[in-house]
Amino acid sequence: MKQGVVTSGKLAMMLAAELAVLGGCAQGLGITTPYPVFQVTVLQQLPISSPAFESHAVFDEAGKAVYFVRSSPAFQGWRLQVSECGDGGWTEPRSPSFAAEGLEADPFLSDGGTSIYFISNRTHAGKAGADLDIYVAKRENADARWGPPERLPKPVNSAGAEWFPRPAPDGWLYFGSDRPGGFGGTDIYRAREQDGVWKVENLGSAVNSAGDEFEAEISPDGSRMVMMADGDIFVLSRAVSGWSGRIKLGQEVNTPALEVGPTFSPSGRAILFARDFGAADLPIGGSGEFVLATTDKVEAWPPACP
Repeated sequence: MKQGVVTSGKLAMMLAAELAVLGGCAQGLGITTPYPVFQVTVLQQLPISSPAFESHAVFDEAGKAVYFVRSSPAFQGWRLQVSECGDGGWTEPRSPSFAAEGLEADPFLSDGGTSIYFISNRTHAGKAGADLDIYVAKRENADARWGPPERLPKPVNSAGAEWFPRPAPDGWLYFGSDRPGGFGGTDIYRAREQDGVWKVENLGSAVNSAGDEFEAEISPDGSRMVMMADGDIFVLSRAVSGWSGRIKLGQEVNTPALEVGPTFSPSGRAILFARDFGAADLPIGGSGEFVLATTDKVEAWPPACP
């Protein structure tokens, strides 16, 4: 989304604040000092922003489209939306062509924009979905129409709920699941297909705990992970022996409000997520709005439109 001030009703105000991290470390963002300064920017732009709760945004590589989740102000009734970048700015959000009934959320574009992963409890094989499963839709190129989504097989999908599917540079598909046998309520897993057979692994105690870990994404260079755990955003670094201990980001990122859906920028040096602003006096709407957390390295992301 383009960052700027209100102009002719198309753009809404960008709110920015710089706050010092009061605890923890941000090595997961490429920062080596223990107390860096982050810029935290609230992004609002019509028609993406609304009185509803917007979250879980993902942009195609060319910056031509953004897929995101829109739900009620109470963060219920999740539905996928897509907006394209046109001459006049972002178009009015609509349901993507592969949308179905029920809950649908957590989109992620992969393979140069020719694959999109998401979760859904849509009817499958004539049966109404009782829980959320991982689906993937494909298309021939970034401008083509999406084909029918396919539900990933067992053991990727389980009798429980799956969350936040994220393909990673290491060839694994990372996701959350509350299936039996984990460390807590919801754990982070990874899956890989080889010769038509899927293998699933729990990421272990360095990542998972007795609580809930449910949204994890690997940085574009594969060296870092950002994830949600018990309502807060954490980062981890990949070591020779596996993932390092979790580092909770500071209070400019983690607040008493709800934060969800952290995703890396293409460089891996910024994180976009959504925060519940409730009834706060914002230029547009309120409720769930996108927040960009950046370090001292500025990049032109999210993409501007037009």
